[in-house]
Amino acid sequence: MEEKQEEAGQSAASVRTVELITAAVIFLCGALVSFDTYRLGARWGDDGPQAGYFPFYVGLLICLSGAGVIVKTLRDASLAGESFVERDQLKMILTVLIPTVVYVSFITYLGFYVASTIFIGYFMRQLGKYSWLKISPIAIGVSVAFFLVFEIWFQVPLPKGPLEAALGLA
Repeated sequence: MEEKQEEAGQSAASVRTVELITAAVIFLCGALVSFDTYRLGARWGDDGPQAGYFPFYVGLLICLSGAGVIVKTLRDASLAGESFVERDQLKMILTVLIPTVVYVSFITYLGFYVASTIFIGYFMRQLGKYSWLKISPIAIGVSVAFFLVFEIWFQVPLPKGPLEAALGLA
């Protein structure tokens, strides 16, 4: 019993680790922006700045920001001992994050409405422990409401999948 309590209170990541990873991702995003805009043209032409001139320098500023955070984090040794998130907290985060990532990827293949119905149903079942008798009308009803609001009233088409195509709604 004590072992489980100790494991639950254990740090899953230190503040230092998370800051270094975040700063590295920011730096890489800035490098990608700079690289790609340089490819487009990041010089001053005869008729003014080329298409990538300003984005190139914005990318460089992003790189500098990321590098600055990396240097600051490496200099502050106290951050290595600080816990950013404990294991039980991380499990709770992943309980929501992983299904959300799956949901977003399903939108491409199933369409927004079917993916949303499955997503709502999954969360109601897994986290709420509701019966399928309650889940089905709510999950389907919310997707129908989304359809009415976006497609009919606002006339904003959302991604459709094979079900909508079979129903002639795509």
